Amino acid sequence: MSDAPRGEAPQPERRNRWGVPVAEVLLVAAVWISLQLAGNDPADRPQAPVDAPVPGELPGFRADAWFLPEEDLLGLVEVPAGPFTMGSDPAVDPLAFDLERWSPSQPQGIVDLPTYFVGRYEVTVAQYAAFVRASGHSVVDPTALQAPPGHPVTGVSWTDALSYTRWLERALGEWSGAPEELSRRLDGGWHVALPTEAQWEKAARGADGRIYPWGNESRPDRAVFATTGTAPVGSVACPECPYGLSDMSGNVWEWTRSPYQPYPYDEADDHEGLDVEALWVMRGGAFNDTDRNVRAAGRGGADPGARRPFIGFRIVLTPPDPSSM
Repeated sequence: MSDAPRGEAPQPERRNRWGVPVAEVLLVAAVWISLQLAGNDPADRPQAPVDAPVPGELPGFRADAWFLPEEDLLGLVEVPAGPFTMGSDPAVDPLAFDLERWSPSQPQGIVDLPTYFVGRYEVTVAQYAAFVRASGHSVVDPTALQAPPGHPVTGVSWTDALSYTRWLERALGEWSGAPEELSRRLDGGWHVALPTEAQWEKAARGADGRIYPWGNESRPDRAVFATTGTAPVGSVACPECPYGLSDMSGNVWEWTRSPYQPYPYDEADDHEGLDVEALWVMRGGAFNDTDRNVRAAGRGGADPGARRPFIGFRIVLTPPDPSSM
């Protein structure tokens, strides 16, 4: 995404807890994407049946497991329990936006998370096509399935991404071939989901507060950004990135399950008042962004119905919510 806003439509003014209009904050960051591009949004087009082209095979991925990665936990990587630094200090990161500041008096905060697992890669076209074929889920934007099978899926809304995670949780729970550890956790109440904003940021930057997943300096050899299109997931090596994850910066923006809220981050905000939230957080920047928007603490927001060629997602396996037990 460029540093200029794209196609904003009028939205009701919402103010954050410091009295600043949310719209103003997002526009300053140039990451507020509106669904209402008159006559241009795929949701406005007549819907036609879309074939889901599932490849016969894809190196590194299991055709017998919905094209999940060919790894012991099907590409799910453990992020250990513990604290991490969230948000941006402009004294350390001069590219930081105001909406990344923890509070008026404190640039960053410490968030402590339990163990969870995160997908090594963004969800691919092949994985999403397998979901569409198995579930009959509607494809509103046919371009979602037109990229090569190993590229990240795009053109999917927040609700599409959520539907994928719910389907995958059911499919894995019913599959006799699921890895033992994965089955045990699903039986114990763990869920396949979109990451919270905090889960995403810890996975991207680790516990040391680095600016980019690989360190504190921009490196075009470590991520897919400032270019013209997506690349196959995991095709750009990042040996310094935490937990061995790929494409946490660039390639596509990634939906989270957190509604857009001003900091300080509070996980309770991810569960309350969701019926009135207009925007959902997305993270990581995309192939057509500058290095400013692919920083690990960068925050974007989009309407849950937005489908764009630069927005995708990845999954997490998250522990049960203690409040529901």
